[in-house]
Formats: sequence, structure tokens, C-alpha cells
Amino acid sequence: MKDPRWVQAMKEEMEALLKNKTWILVNLPKGQKTVGCKWVFSIKYKVDGTIERYKVRLVAKGFTQTYGVDYQETFSPVAKLNTVRVLLSLAENLDWPLHQFDVKNAFLHGDLEEDIYMDIPSGYVANTEGNVVCKLQRTLYGLKQSPRAWFGRFSTAMKKYGFQQSNSDHTLFLKHRQGKLTALIVYVDDMIITGDDSEEIARLQEQLASEFEMKNLGGLKYFLGIEVARSKRGIFLSQRKYILDLLTEVGLLDCKPTETPIIPNHKLGEYPNQVPTDKGRYQRLVGKLIYLSHTRPDIAYAVSVVSQFMHCPSEDHMSAVMQILRYLKSSPGKGLMFSRNDHLRVEGYTDADWAGNIMDRKSTSGYFTFVGGNLVTWRSKKQKVVALSSAEAEFRGMAKGLCELLWLRRLLTEIGFAPDSEMKLFCDNKAAIDISHNPIQHDRTKHVEVDRHFIKQNLDAKIIQFPFVKSEDQLADILTKAVSSKIFHHSLDKLGLIDIYVPT
Repeated sequence: MKDPRWVQAMKEEMEALLKNKTWILVNLPKGQKTVGCKWVFSIKYKVDGTIERYKVRLVAKGFTQTYGVDYQETFSPVAKLNTVRVLLSLAENLDWPLHQFDVKNAFLHGDLEEDIYMDIPSGYVANTEGNVVCKLQRTLYGLKQSPRAWFGRFSTAMKKYGFQQSNSDHTLFLKHRQGKLTALIVYVDDMIITGDDSEEIARLQEQLASEFEMKNLGGLKYFLGIEVARSKRGIFLSQRKYILDLLTEVGLLDCKPTETPIIPNHKLGEYPNQVPTDKGRYQRLVGKLIYLSHTRPDIAYAVSVVSQFMHCPSEDHMSAVMQILRYLKSSPGKGLMFSRNDHLRVEGYTDADWAGNIMDRKSTSGYFTFVGGNLVTWRSKKQKVVALSSAEAEFRGMAKGLCELLWLRRLLTEIGFAPDSEMKLFCDNKAAIDISHNPIQHDRTKHVEVDRHFIKQNLDAKIIQFPFVKSEDQLADILTKAVSSKIFHHSLDKLGLIDIYVPT
């Protein structure tokens, strides 16, 4: 409070609150209680680690609110990062520009429906005779209903400008005009605008600036901790700074790196005599690794394994987490490359490892999907039920991969680039492919009957086809089990995972 830089930042925040008419001063009505508030101080850094600005927020203590009394519904406008990657693949293949915007004090734009009273913030000088409190007119950071109220206000504005909300991802807004497209995707208060209609993009910028206080951040460079670099070669996504910060925090910046994120034939499970480890630290590290797998499909399987033991982690599980971190040390700058491939085909690879889990013999299935030759979505997940054969395990995996391809097809159709040919889902199990084509009900397939009908329906409609692929060419293999470093790195090269920081 004595540092002039922080005092200035507090002054700016207070000015924004008053300018927005966030509250009025009233005497607290009888029977009402107040929500507390506090100042939160944070330093914003640029990608290179230098200080960008000092930021102060007045945050309401929303954790004291009561559901049904102080707020009804909550919702946070969080874009699917899958959708962001699809837009990036389209932007690269179709040579669209990428603009980034930030809304200043986004949550102050939301309108409050409930009566909420807040304590007077420290440092705010006002005539406070009697029991004077702030009656909130607008939502404030920290309140349970803030994200929902802000998104409601933002959606209304976008629809007023002629945009339609996508059904595949509610945070994506699209406008088709004279055969051209403008797309905006929002993640709380960060926005990416792209498309081939430069007039509409310019107009949208003006319209948004007139309604909200906007900050034009120029071309897309840094989004939710993900670094975006664009050149003639393509668009490159990485989380290098995030990885280096994580390694520094854990003290592994000088460790000896490993070649793979998880050792082959690992026997991770829950055992009666296991030595417990610090649960809070384990959960925090695994949470950070889950966020990291948004640009690192190479750690997806390993993260999926360690996240199964969040409730009772042992020393062995913590060692597996350290193995992932040591692997990340070998290439912190590795990330996804979106190249121009001059086509917009939708393809996928699906695989399953039958009875791979040593504790309950459940299988692990995984898929990779590509749009325009670029990797956009992937998943590695333990199946919910035990499969009786490898064909059945693969079959369940195919159904999950197919669901993802259908979602991509719906999204691309809304954007205006519906796939014009059958989508290919590559599978390396002939039995599973035969079952999906064979309409005769077998005894051995009746317990996967729903999956079978679902797959058959899409095959008959010529939406999907299942080409056979040899096991050595099956990219999704690294999502279902721990493989040798040779197979692992061979797959990564085909997925478009590169390290632009390594000199060629």
C-alpha cells in the first residue's frame, strides 16, 4: 500500500469501478448480510519474463454466498481448446488473420438480478455514518454469478451485431455475409477473432469497443499461457515458459532428462503396503500436467495414468509424475505445428490396449483426430467396463473416436466447411472392423449392441469409413500404453510435434 506503483494500480481499478457505477452506498436493510471483499495484487509478465504491468483487482468473497439466496445458476464461458485448435488449422490452411482482444474489467459489465450488499472496500473514503454498505448494481470479480452475467451480456451484444452462437461450442460466434465468414471465440474475457471478411472484422472491433472497454492485443501471440508463433512455415503452439516455470518450482531445472514420459511395462496401481506421499502436492502437479497436455499430446497417456491416483497417491505415483517432468526437461520447447496442407479432410486414428490395467483389467482407449492435415484433438482414457476381447475393447474405442469425428463434422458444417467426403477413422483391428460392417447380430457382440448400431448407422449413411492400418503405422498406440522410445519418437514425428527452439 506504500509502493506508488501499486497505489496507482489501485486508483485505476477504483476509477473503473466508479465509472461503471458498480455500486451505490445505502444503509444495510434489516435482516440482510454483506459479502466481504479484498484487494488482490498480481504482476503481469510478458512472454520473455519482463514485467508488463502491475494489476490490482477488487474481489468479492463469493465463497460466503448461499445458493438459492444470493445466486441461482453459475456458468463460466470457457472455450473448448479443441475448438481453438480447429480454428487455428482453418486459419493456416485458408490464410486467415488471427486477432486477439481482451475486455477490460469484463465482469463489471454483467447486470445483477439479485440484491447483494458488500462491505466498503479498504481505502475507499466515503461518508460512512451509520451502517453504510455498497449495494452492487453490477457483477464483481469473485461473485458466483459474475461469469454467467458477463457472458449473458456479451452474447446479447453479439446477437445484436448479427452473429449466431454455435451449437457445437457455445463460446463460438459466427457470422456469414456475402459468402465470407467472421468467427469469434471467447474464453472468459480473452477473445480470438478470425475469418476472411476483413470489413466485418474491422466493424466488429468498433462495435465491441463502443459497448465494452476493449484492449486490442494485435496478432495472436499469447493465449491462456499458450505461446503462439506464426511464420511462413505455419502456426506453432507451445507452453515453453509454463514448463520452465513448473520445472523451476519443482527444482528439476538441472535434472537429467528422460526419453519417454512413462516407463514401458509400468506396474502402477493401488497396493495395500504402498508408501503415501504428499497428496496436496501430487494433485497440484498432476493438475498442472493436465493443463500442459493441451499442447503436448505426447504426455497424454502418462498424465491419464497418474491422474487415476489423485485420491491416494503413493511414492511410486509421485516417481511417475517426476518421470513426466524429467521427460519435459528434454524438450520444453516442443509443441504443435499447424501447417498449410491445402485440404480440409477430417481423419482420425483409434486404438485400444486390451485389459491393460493390472488392477481391474479394464482397457485403455485413445484417439487422435486431424482437420486439414493438422492434429486438433486427442484423448487417452480408461474404459468404464471390462472388455471380454481385444475386438470389443477396440470396438468401444472406435465408438468414442467416431463421436469425436461427428462433433468435428458438426462444428465444421456450422463454420461453413462441411467435409465433402467420408471421414476416415483408421483402426488396426480387423475383427472390430468386420463386426462394424456385419449387420448380423452375434452372441458375442450383443453386450456392445448400442455401440454397434451407432457405428453401423454412420457407416450406412456414408459419413464414416474404417480403413485398416498396420499396427506399426497406428499413431494412437502411444495413447493406450507405454511404448519404447523408438516407437514413441517415430509417432511424434508424424503428429506434427516439433521443437522450433532446437537448431536444425
